[in-house]
Amino acid sequence: QVQLVESGGGSVQSGGSLRLSCAVSAGSYSRLSLGWFRQSPGKEREGLAAIEKDGLTTYANSAKGRFTISQDSTKSTLFLQMSSLTLEDTAKYFCAAGYGYLGSSWSRESEYSYWGQGTQVTVSS
Repeated sequence: QVQLVESGGGSVQSGGSLRLSCAVSAGSYSRLSLGWFRQSPGKEREGLAAIEKDGLTTYANSAKGRFTISQDSTKSTLFLQMSSLTLEDTAKYFCAAGYGYLGSSWSRESEYSYWGQGTQVTVSS
């Protein structure tokens, strides 16, 4: 069983930065591929970034250059560093985990078996 708990969300002004964390409880963290998603009211959940079990990272166009996914394997924690935030980044952010290799399907929700409850990020002008 894998449990994910996000933290680090909050309110920030446009242009600001936030770092989200996802604490992962799993029997074998090193076997997991991990991703960050977000969802705004009335919109579909959007994949932002993923990190494969071998450390390979990939990003959505909306995240490239502004967001960085990383992990501390020793602490079984996943991070999403976000900068240059805009009003459009307001959403609930989720981390997700799966035991498969994500590849080009990294942004599909179905590739992940485990999800956190999410943390809210609100960007104001």
